[in-house]
Amino acid sequence: MFIATEPNTQADNKDITSGDFWPVIQLSDVRAVMRLDGTVTNERLEHAVVSAVIQVNKELKEWRLRQQSDGYSVLEDIPAEQINDKSELLHLYQRAVYCFAKANLIERYNDFDSTAKGTKDVEDLEDSATSFKRDGRIAIRDILDESHVTVELI
Repeated sequence: MFIATEPNTQADNKDITSGDFWPVIQLSDVRAVMRLDGTVTNERLEHAVVSAVIQVNKELKEWRLRQQSDGYSVLEDIPAEQINDKSELLHLYQRAVYCFAKANLIERYNDFDSTAKGTKDVEDLEDSATSFKRDGRIAIRDILDESHVTVELI
C-alpha cells in the first residue's frame, strides 16, 4: 500500500525570531528552500530551526558585537553586496541556519531498519548531513570574511 504524504503547511507561517539584530526566519521558507515534505512536522521543523539559530548566533556572537559597536543595529544595515535586493550577509545567514536545520533533521531521520539497505541509507543520510554542516560552516566563514581552508602544521 502506498500512502502519499501531503505537505504540512498549516503552521508554516510561523516566524523564528532571535533578537533585533538577526533577521526573522520563516518556517515556510526553510521548508521550501530545503525541500522538506510533510514527513517533517511543523513542531520538528521549528525545533531544528531554533537549534540552528542558536548555533549560528553563538558562532557569530563576537562578530555581531563588533558590528553593533560600529553602529549597526541590524544585519541588513552592514554594508555588503546586494543580491536580489537583499544583503549578501542576509543570504549567508539564512543559508547557515537552513543548512544546520536540515542537517539536524537528517541526523534524526535514521530509521530502525537494520537491513543492508537500511545501513546504506543511513550512510547516505550521514553524508548528506555532513554536507549540509559543511555548507553552513562555509556560510558562517563568508560572513566572518575568513578563508574556507584551515591548515595546521604538525
